Amino acid sequence: MNTQTFSALAEPNRFNIVELLLSEPLPVGDIAEKLKLNQSQTSKHLRVLSEAGLVEVQPIANRRIYKLKPEPFQELDAWLDSYRRIWGARMDRLDDYLNVIQGKKTLN
Repeated sequence: MNTQTFSALAEPNRFNIVELLLSEPLPVGDIAEKLKLNQSQTSKHLRVLSEAGLVEVQPIANRRIYKLKPEPFQELDAWLDSYRRIWGARMDRLDDYLNVIQGKKTLN
């Protein structure tokens, strides 16, 4: 798992930019307006996201349209999947234990 992904997403404004880009690609100006940031700040955050490989830019005329790259999020999901299995098993054991203390069944 690329720690640069976590580092980029740890900053709230960058996380919010990613949330905005989930629904559609957007130009810098729209992102800045929606997040109430100035365009310079927004561009800096987008540069960090781009360097982390989370977004890509598509120049159209004099506008720069940003969109999410799916690969880093797929990698993050695969990494989290191993933890989901552990959490699922622990929740199953907790459920069994709660049923035992409530008198509903016995532990194996």
